[in-house]
Amino acid sequence: YHPDVSKEAGAEDKFKSVNEAYEALRDPQKRKAYDQVRAQGYRPGEEFRPPPDFGRGGAGGQGFDFEEVFGSDGAGGGGFSDFFEGLFGRRAQAGPARGPRPPGDSRAKVSVPLQAVYQGSSVRLVLNGRQLDVRVPKGVRPGQVIRLAGQGEGGGNLLLEVEYAADPQFEVDGRNIIHVLPVAPWQAALGATVSVPTLGGAVDLKVPAESEAGRKLRLRGRGLPGTPPGDQIVELEITAPRPINERQRSIYRMLANAFAEGANENDG
Repeated sequence: YHPDVSKEAGAEDKFKSVNEAYEALRDPQKRKAYDQVRAQGYRPGEEFRPPPDFGRGGAGGQGFDFEEVFGSDGAGGGGFSDFFEGLFGRRAQAGPARGPRPPGDSRAKVSVPLQAVYQGSSVRLVLNGRQLDVRVPKGVRPGQVIRLAGQGEGGGNLLLEVEYAADPQFEVDGRNIIHVLPVAPWQAALGATVSVPTLGGAVDLKVPAESEAGRKLRLRGRGLPGTPPGDQIVELEITAPRPINERQRSIYRMLANAFAEGANENDG
C-alpha cells in the first residue's frame, strides 16, 4: 500500500493504518495488550469489551491505558484509531447486528360448528373484525389448537383454541351426540319407523312398540369422528299433537274413554 508504489485509491490512508499497527505492535507492552485482547476471542467487527482488569491500571498490575497505547481517533471523544476500530468494531456499535425480534404467537378462542367437526371442512370465522377461512380438522376436540401461520399480530402465528358452538339439535357427550326425538303417542305405543337427523344426514330409526318417554336408542358410529367414532343417542320424547278439527278431538275423546275403561278393568 506504499503510496509511491500502489496506485489504488486510498492507498496512502491504508499505508498509514498498516504503519500505525506495526509501530503499535512492535512495542512489547503494546504487543502484550494486543495479545491479551485477541486471547479473549474478539474478532473483527465485534464490539470491543475489555476483559477484567484490562485498561487503566489493570494490565498485569501496570498503569496501562489502552487508548494511550493504541492511539486516539482525534475526534475529541478519545477512542481507537481507524485501524483498530476496524479490527475490534467501533465503540458506537452495539455489537453484532441482530435481526428484528421474531413476533410472538397470538391466541384466541373460536366456536366451531359441529357439522364442520364431523365433516372436517372449512368455515369462515370473524375474529376482531377480520374474516378468516379456517380448515377445521375432522374430529377436532375442545381445547385443541388450530395454527394459522403468519395470521397473528405482527406476522406471528395465530393459535385458535377450539370450542364447540351450541347446536339446536344436538348435544355433545364426549364423542357421542345426543338428540331428543319427538314421537307421537301411537308411534311409541305401536312402534314405527321414523326419520332422525344426524350430523351426516337423516337416517331411518325403528322405534320399538310400547316405548316410553325417555327411552334411549343408539345409532352406532353416528357421533363425532375418532378412534373409535362416537355414537348418536336418540332419546324419545312423546308429544301429543294439538287437534285442529272436530274429528281429531273426537278421536282424543275416544282414546281417553278407552284408557279409562282399561284402567277400570285393571282395578276390577
